[in-house]
Amino acid sequence: MNIDRKKHWETVYRTKNPNQVSWTQELPKTSLAFIRSLELKKSAKIIDIGGGDSTLVDHLLEEGFENITVLDISAKSLEKAKDRLGEKASKVNWIVSDITEYEPNTTFDVWHDRATFHFLTTTEQITKYIETAKDSVNGFLTIGTFSDNGPTKCSGLEISQYYEEDLTKVLKNGFEKIGCVTEDHLTPFGTT
Repeated sequence: MNIDRKKHWETVYRTKNPNQVSWTQELPKTSLAFIRSLELKKSAKIIDIGGGDSTLVDHLLEEGFENITVLDISAKSLEKAKDRLGEKASKVNWIVSDITEYEPNTTFDVWHDRATFHFLTTTEQITKYIETAKDSVNGFLTIGTFSDNGPTKCSGLEISQYYEEDLTKVLKNGFEKIGCVTEDHLTPFGTT
């Protein structure tokens, strides 16, 4: 199954540009607002789980953050981000890994995940993710998922939808909820 997921995402990033995938955000305003609200030092360790070729890393670098890691299952997605960043890419730690296989050797002040968690659909995957996060987060965890009002699939894959209460319950043995927002995402194709 992991090999199939990796192959799926490599194909997506090899064959599509940012304006051809539904999750693209030119300005990741909600993620940036969460991170800014934490009033972190610029040396804070931030990891973007499933960051792919998201522009969050661009904005964090522009804001002066010095210790950024981007993890994605797709090497191609990270290549695209590195190409976009040019010389700035050398300031980022890039990791190609399935999150369910990732074994960090450090802790992070911020664990950011805008849309990876909802792709985990088995109890084993979810448990592994949460255990890894609990062992790795020395600060804050921010997770974005599809709600019960969102799609049941993304990029052709089944996902898990979460009510606020459900996500809070899943994360309660390791994390305390600070806040939750609902955001309607406008895709590059003009759909919500």
